[in-house]
Amino acid sequence: ELFGSVEPILSSLQEEGVMVWVLGKGPYAPGVVALQELLDEASEELEDVWQPQDLNETSLYIFTSGTTGLPKAARVSHLKSIMCLGFYDLVGASSRDVVYLALPLYHMAGSLLGVVGCIGIGATCVLKEKFSASQFWDDCRHEGITVFQYIGELCRYLVNQPERPGERQHGLRLAVGSGLRPDVWKRFQQRFGAVRIVETYGMTEGNVTLFNYTG
Repeated sequence: ELFGSVEPILSSLQEEGVMVWVLGKGPYAPGVVALQELLDEASEELEDVWQPQDLNETSLYIFTSGTTGLPKAARVSHLKSIMCLGFYDLVGASSRDVVYLALPLYHMAGSLLGVVGCIGIGATCVLKEKFSASQFWDDCRHEGITVFQYIGELCRYLVNQPERPGERQHGLRLAVGSGLRPDVWKRFQQRFGAVRIVETYGMTEGNVTLFNYTG
């Protein structure tokens, strides 16, 4: 139903080499892939599924700001990618949750822990193009947000906002992330209500992750 929004720029997208896939029967312009026809024709049986010979082989490279040196593209194995599917399960989220994600997707926290983590538990992921402290609680109410993934500075921006009516009227029950300072942690919970906070620490290039389950 959204194809009409893409159709006017279809030729320019194709010139750039962008593939356009549409879920729906069409008909569509040449070069557009109608997924519904392919899904209808596809077998229910999985055949010739590719799998790596070694789960420690490189799955992808992802940007890191340089915890262990200069900013760089860091190697991520198939095993680490698969482990990210279980991230939200480890912090107590479930398929009933709606996760608010405003972190950059070129970092591991945003893409692998955030988006892939939502896929792992079947949760709804709400992507915000740019974090806005002034719009955050309105967004939470409008989208039915129950889980917020942060970096510590985002919580500091929130507690530094002027107080306003209704900032405790929300469904947020869990905040999970890294780098939340103790003073901001306390102020966040005192001001915005009984939100459970699970602080984690891990490096894109590292092989150990820590979870603060006790608060």
